[in-house]
Amino acid sequence: MKFLDAEMIRTAVRREQYPDMNLPEIALVGRSNVGKSSLINCITNRKKLARTSNKPGKTATINFYEIDRMLRLVDLPGYGYAKVSKVEKEKWARMIETYLSKRDNLVHVFQLVDARHKPSEDDVMMLNWIREFHFEPIVIATKMDKLKKSQIEENLTVIYETLGLDDSATLLPFSAEDKTGSEDVKELITELYEEYIESGKTE
Repeated sequence: MKFLDAEMIRTAVRREQYPDMNLPEIALVGRSNVGKSSLINCITNRKKLARTSNKPGKTATINFYEIDRMLRLVDLPGYGYAKVSKVEKEKWARMIETYLSKRDNLVHVFQLVDARHKPSEDDVMMLNWIREFHFEPIVIATKMDKLKKSQIEENLTVIYETLGLDDSATLLPFSAEDKTGSEDVKELITELYEEYIESGKTE
């Protein structure tokens, strides 16, 4: 995949608003303000394809981005923002669960965590949820440019251990700011797409 032709094609809050399942999809999940929109903009080399915000908890929809007319990246609502009401949090959780459980063309789920901090209880819960849907963990540690070189190994180890990762898991360092890991993310998406096509699951 070349990641040259990219556009947001749909915003949804309910299942009936999802686009047709004619293309494979990779979902992005993570805490509010972890950098999902920045990752999408980075790998597509578009500054404003996905809207970014300095205000956590602003993405309350499921956003579908079509890449090269071959695959969709799906930005799920951010979780874990303390200032959002309990009712709102529950609504977002239902949106995420409905998507993950009902989408037959879902190829994989990438979980984004902030490399600067130990993963939260919400992060651990989300990864366990992803495992329940039978996906091997793929974790992207964002904002690596904010770390000193002396912090990198220690912080990645904390993420690895806190999330209970093992040899079957993938942990990718990433920074939208300096493009660290950008090519690795694109290669992984391409590999997953090719495996999906080869599996014959397409209609």
